[in-house]
Amino acid sequence: MAKEIKEVLTDCTLCYHSCGTVVTVEDGKAVKIKGLESHPLNRGMLCPKGRAALDNVYSPDRLKYPLKRVNNTFQRITWDQAIAEIGERLLKLRDEYGPAVLGVFSGSIGVENLEMAGLTHRFEAAFGSPNFFSVESICYRMRIRTRQITFGKYPTEELDSNLYILWGHNPQESDFPLLLAIKKNMKKGAKVVVIDPKRISLADSAEMYIRIRPGTDGALALAMIHVIVAEKLYDNEFIDKYTYGFDRLVPHVMEYTPEWAEKITSVPASDILRLARLFAGTKGAGIYQGTCTQDQTANGTQNSRAFAVLQTITGNINNPGGWVINPGLPLGNSGIDVQEKPLGADQYPLFYEIQGKKSHFGVVTCVPESIPEKIKAFMVIGGNPVLSMADSNAFRDAFKRLELLIVHDLFMTETGKLAHYVLPGCSHLEKWGLAYTYNVCHGLPYLMLRKKAIDPLYESWPEWRLFTELAKKTGIGDQFPWQTEEELVAHELARTGLTFGQLLEEKPEGAFFKEKSYGMKGGGFLTPSGKIEIYSNVLEEAGFDPLPTYREPQRSPAGSPELLEQYPLILSTGNRNRYYTHGQFRGIGSLKEKNPGPKAEIGPETAKAYGVGDGDDAVIETNRGLVRMKVHVSERVSEGVVLVPHGWSGEANANLLTDTGCREPIMGYPEVKALLCSIKKADPL
Repeated sequence: MAKEIKEVLTDCTLCYHSCGTVVTVEDGKAVKIKGLESHPLNRGMLCPKGRAALDNVYSPDRLKYPLKRVNNTFQRITWDQAIAEIGERLLKLRDEYGPAVLGVFSGSIGVENLEMAGLTHRFEAAFGSPNFFSVESICYRMRIRTRQITFGKYPTEELDSNLYILWGHNPQESDFPLLLAIKKNMKKGAKVVVIDPKRISLADSAEMYIRIRPGTDGALALAMIHVIVAEKLYDNEFIDKYTYGFDRLVPHVMEYTPEWAEKITSVPASDILRLARLFAGTKGAGIYQGTCTQDQTANGTQNSRAFAVLQTITGNINNPGGWVINPGLPLGNSGIDVQEKPLGADQYPLFYEIQGKKSHFGVVTCVPESIPEKIKAFMVIGGNPVLSMADSNAFRDAFKRLELLIVHDLFMTETGKLAHYVLPGCSHLEKWGLAYTYNVCHGLPYLMLRKKAIDPLYESWPEWRLFTELAKKTGIGDQFPWQTEEELVAHELARTGLTFGQLLEEKPEGAFFKEKSYGMKGGGFLTPSGKIEIYSNVLEEAGFDPLPTYREPQRSPAGSPELLEQYPLILSTGNRNRYYTHGQFRGIGSLKEKNPGPKAEIGPETAKAYGVGDGDDAVIETNRGLVRMKVHVSERVSEGVVLVPHGWSGEANANLLTDTGCREPIMGYPEVKALLCSIKKADPL
C-alpha cells in the first residue's frame, strides 16, 4: 500500500524571525524539515535548531498527559479532571481575593507565537486580572517603549545596510538571517563595526572592533553624540525639519567627551572619534542592538534613547539601511479592557503607559516580592521563569508560596516541577496559527499561515483548546467563541485584508501585507511635539532625564566598591549560542554533540590570576549565589570579565547569580549584564 506523502509549507516558532519551512509528512508523521526557499527572510536556510525541530517534536521526553501533584509526587489525571479542578480553584480564589489574584506568564512575546501570547492575555483579561507577564518584561519591550517615546512609533533596523554597528549583538550565534544579509552586503562594500567585550568572529573582518567594559554602552554612545555635535557632522536639514530639542542636546553633550568616556568604557578616545566620524559619514547606517544586551543594565532606557538620537541626528531614519518606521499589522487583539493596572505599573509607569497608550504587560521583576500578598495563583504557558528570569532563587521561593501553579508546556521544566498541575502542550507542527515576519527587505510585514502538519501527539492540547475549555469552567466562555483553531486564525486575519483561505490555498508560501516605503512624507510623528523628540517631553513629565544620560551599573567596580574584595571580576550573563534558544532544545542529541555543556569564558591573564585553566571545573559566585561549570580560556574575551551562558539548568543556571532587586530605574529591567563576581577552581565532587 502506497504511503500518503504531503509537503506542508509552514514556519518555525523558535524566535521572532518566523522562518519559512517545508515539512514532509508520511502517513501522518513528520519525517523531514527544510527551509522554504521562497520565504523572503531565510530563503531556504535554517539554523541548527530549526533543522533539529523534528527531534524536539518527537522527543521521548515530551509530556504525554496531564499531571497533578499529590503528596509531592505527580500522578496522571484526565484532562476533564484537570480542567474541572483548576477552574474550581481559580473561581474560589477570585471569589475570596478578587481577580487580580491571578498572574499569567507567556513564554512568547507574540511575534513568534501569536496565539500563545494572545490567548494567554485574553484569558487573564476576561478573568478580570491585569497581571500578564512575558519574557518581553526583560527584553524587547524596553526598546519598543523607548523608540515610541522618541518617534511615536517603533522603527526597526534594516536587513540591508551600508554600515552595521553590531552593538552587543552576535548574529553568528543568534540572528542568522541578519548574518546572511551582512555577508551579502559586505561583498558589495558594506562595513561592519563590532562593539563587544568579546572579539566575536565577525570582528575579524570588521572595519573596527571596539572592546568595551560591560554595562557602559551609554557612555560610549554619549561620547559619539558629542563628537558628531562638536564637529558639526550631523544632518542639519533633517534635524531642522523633523526633530525637537536639538538645541538643548548641544550644550548637554559637551561634557561627554571621548576622554571622559575612555575612563568609563576602556575604549580609547581615538577609537571613539573614528567610530563617530564613520557613523556620521555613512548614509544608510544602523545600530543593531543585542536583543537584551543594553536593556538589562542600569542605563537601559537611556542606552536606547542615545541610540535613537544617534540615528536621528545623522539622518538615518526612514532611509534604506537606517531605522525605518513601518506600518503596523492590524491583527485581532484581545478586545478586553481591564481597568486595574498590572503589577509594577505604579513603580515603573512608562513601562505601562505612554501618552495614554497602555501596555498590557506587567513588570515581571516585581512578581517574587508580590507572592502571596498580591498574587496567589499563576499560570505559565510555554515558559520557564524559574530558569529564565533573573534571580532563580527568588522565583523558586515565591512559586513555592503560591496556592495554585499551573504549567502548560511540551516538557517538564524547573517551573513545572514546582507546579500543582502540569499540562502537555502542542508543538508548532501540531496546531494552526499565524506567522508574521516584520523585518524583510521589500515589504512589511510578511504573513504566513502556520499550518497544522500533524495531529497532536499523546494527549497534548494547543493553547486554544486549553483556554477555551478553562473559560467555560470559569464563566467566561463567551470570550472564546471560536469552535476551531482555524476560526481563531481567521479572526486574527480579519483586519488585514487577507483571508484564511487565501493563505491556505492561493498563497501557502505567505504574502506581504504592505510594501516598505522610505522618506519622511511630511513627518507627523505621534509624540507631544509632533516631531522626533531628541528632548523627550514624556520622560520629563515622568520625572526622568529628557536627554540621554549615563548611569553606572549598580554592581560594578565604581558602583559597589565595597564588594570588590570578595567579588573582583565583572560578570556578564546571557551570552548565546546557535544551538539552543534559552532553555529549549537542551535534550537534543545532535545539538548536544555540538555544545555538550556550559562554559564560562575568561581571558588568559584572568585565568592565570585566579588559578583556573581551560577545561577546568570552576565555581563562579556573586552576592546572590553560585554556579559550577567548566571554563573556556580565550584571548578573545576581555580581561577581568567573566561571560556566563544562560539557559542551562541545575547548578549551571546563570540566574542563580542574578538579583531581581537590582533593577534599571525607569522600566524595572533586571541588571544581569554587568555584575560583580569571583571565580575559582572547583573542588572535586
